[in-house]
Amino acid sequence: MSIPSNPSQTLAFIGGGNMASAIIGGLIKQGTPAQDIWVVEPFEEARQRLQTQFGVNVLPAADATLADAGLVVWAVKPQNFKEAAYQAQAFCPNALHLSVAAGIRSDSIARWLSSERVVRAMPNTPALVGLGQTGLFARAAVTATDKTWIEQVVATTGALLWVNDEPLLDAVTALSGSGPAYVFFFIEAMVEAGVKMGLTCEQATQLAIGTFEGASQLAKTAKEPPSLLRERVTSKGGTTLAALTSMQNAHMGELFQTALQAARQRAHELGDEFGA
Repeated sequence: MSIPSNPSQTLAFIGGGNMASAIIGGLIKQGTPAQDIWVVEPFEEARQRLQTQFGVNVLPAADATLADAGLVVWAVKPQNFKEAAYQAQAFCPNALHLSVAAGIRSDSIARWLSSERVVRAMPNTPALVGLGQTGLFARAAVTATDKTWIEQVVATTGALLWVNDEPLLDAVTALSGSGPAYVFFFIEAMVEAGVKMGLTCEQATQLAIGTFEGASQLAKTAKEPPSLLRERVTSKGGTTLAALTSMQNAHMGELFQTALQAARQRAHELGDEFGA
């Protein structure tokens, strides 16, 4: 996907951190000219990195340059969104807005920007390697054409899905937005166990990461649900059954679901805390 080089199609990013970099990198790989991308980033070191890595235009603060932006991507921390919006909204009154800030609801964003053309996104960090999962919600004023543009931009980082009810983005946050950390947590535990059982750290790391990678690919391509795939590798009286029985006796499934509910609740609280 290449965005034509004309003012209405210029993209602006407010914030130039990891998620912005993932989207920018994906856009450039798909043919979007670097000169069509502007990034507002207050930290000089980050601006220099963006220029060196991508060749995009950078600004230390929002200014009239943003008037050329057809799409503004808000990649700021939730606690900084309101201030950043007030600083920029006068310069981009006609833009389509895409927020990747966790928890901040579209009502707040629309109010701060004086615009109803707002799409909220909940991406995750595998977007950095083109394997992200992103949930999307659009306000009523967002047109079909707007949605197509959003899809083209987000698809450069991986897969996407739309939800019809905005509160479902809190569930997306709990499941996939925070999800990579759960995977890393289990990889850490598997590596530590492998080392305690005599493997080197390098050996245990290869086996743990490779197992997650292979099992994920198998789950993705198989026609059967994960429950059946699990049953197929769980022989009666075997090693897998011993491990799973230990997990079930420790109520790991229930504990894990409780953890995801905690993440969902925190996503809701972020909207209350920083969306006023």
